[in-house]
Amino acid sequence: MSNFGIKQNANLELKAIAKKIKCVAFDIDGVMTDGSLTFLEDGREIKTFNAKDGLGVILLNKANIITAIITARVNGTVRERAKMLNIKELFEGQKNKLEALAVLKEKYNLEDDEIAYMGDDLPDIPTIKQVGLGACPNDAVEHTQKAAKFISSKCGGRGAVREFCEFILTSKGFDIQELCLNK
Repeated sequence: MSNFGIKQNANLELKAIAKKIKCVAFDIDGVMTDGSLTFLEDGREIKTFNAKDGLGVILLNKANIITAIITARVNGTVRERAKMLNIKELFEGQKNKLEALAVLKEKYNLEDDEIAYMGDDLPDIPTIKQVGLGACPNDAVEHTQKAAKFISSKCGGRGAVREFCEFILTSKGFDIQELCLNK
């Protein structure tokens, strides 16, 4: 496994935190994508997702970890990606991401320390600070990096999600290859 980001000197502490995680939520732009916004002439938006990141989310599902997307934008591409990955909860148009977090906590009877969240920009900071394991990609803005406990060595849309998923899963004692091969 790769050497995680700059806060990895607290690796043992992070692993103890990750062992408690029952739900992992992600922002989209800058986390599951590289943050680029591509528009067709008719105004429709196109997003590019990383297949390896997607497998990380699928592995979380296989481990019975609740998966969620919390995004400020509303986009059909995101709904399709969530469906493809069997994301359990999709929150679109969430300007205040803490409201979506409250819904997750109530619906699944979760405590803050049982939730992980990965975001990359200023609107993600309150959620990153609220959850047990707040994370960001390597190319997140500086203020977000300061708020996060886990900083991926990878950039958004370029493996950060996969690295975060694998960190949580291995911290919980899962063998990634075995989990992948089991149906």
